[in-house]
Amino acid sequence: MSHHVQKLILLERLRALGVRLDGIEEALEAPHSKDWDEMAVEREGEEVLERLGESGKAEIARIKAALGRMAQGEYGFCARCGGEISAERLAVVPEAPLCKGCAAEV
Repeated sequence: MSHHVQKLILLERLRALGVRLDGIEEALEAPHSKDWDEMAVEREGEEVLERLGESGKAEIARIKAALGRMAQGEYGFCARCGGEISAERLAVVPEAPLCKGCAAEV
């Protein structure tokens, strides 16, 4: 798979995450009810949304870092050992900064 195709996949994933994160932020800012039971349920839902938001933000950071490596001509090479990251690994995890061996050691 070419780096161009990988870039399109990463950009599409970034776009999809942005939409999802916007929805989470809107839900967190929604007005709250005054009933104690409802407030407790809302708070539990907010905590789930916040966790999803953080994992989404972490994925966005990984994708942006991969796009930066592409721009610098460093995409597809392990950031730890400098070895080539297999095409199979990049097909599954296009934002992977490490080869399979280094990822297992970290």
